Amino acid sequence: MIFVDDGSGDETLRVLESLRAEVGDVAVVLAKKPNSGKADAVRFGMNYAVTELGAEVTGFWDADLATPLEAVADLLTVLETDAQVQMVFGARVKLLGRRIERRVARHYLGRVFATVVSNVLELPVYDTQCGAKLFRVSDDFREVLRDPFLSRWIFDVEIIARFIRRRGVSWVQGSIYEYPLHQWEDIEGSKVKSGDFLKAAGEILAIWNKYLRGGRRP
Repeated sequence: MIFVDDGSGDETLRVLESLRAEVGDVAVVLAKKPNSGKADAVRFGMNYAVTELGAEVTGFWDADLATPLEAVADLLTVLETDAQVQMVFGARVKLLGRRIERRVARHYLGRVFATVVSNVLELPVYDTQCGAKLFRVSDDFREVLRDPFLSRWIFDVEIIARFIRRRGVSWVQGSIYEYPLHQWEDIEGSKVKSGDFLKAAGEILAIWNKYLRGGRRP
């Protein structure tokens, strides 16, 4: 597990170093400065996994464990059993027999956001923003991670847009598997506020303008 401290000004790095001393080599702590936002911290960590650790599969998981770590095995099984799949995304779908606990306001804002993103990408994706994702490492993936993201928060959408720009919508649609999570809980203390959805709208426009404007590969 790779923990990225994004130039925090509190005791986060000390806590991470303490954890690293306790568990040993199963954890890597990266002190990244200056602070540049979640998107670049995630890119920084995944690039480290690819270039320094030689990972064949990497990804990211929200640190509040809204998605339990046990779900890593579920997502990994999809990659192991279907060679065509390049990306497995956790999806927060409230089905009978599954424990998806999400505040009503955030759920409906999320559905509006997902609908807009689906239309922009021309891709029937249900949940782009769940913080539980795994990627098969490939030349395409390395290229997608090469440059800093435009977005600070909706870099998940930007990753998909970069793949579309490189390989086309049809390839991407056949390469993403959305896995309905068995459990997800809306953890108190999230830094994402309702007003951030307005900022996200501007980021969607910037992503469309850079990667998708003027047509895309079929």
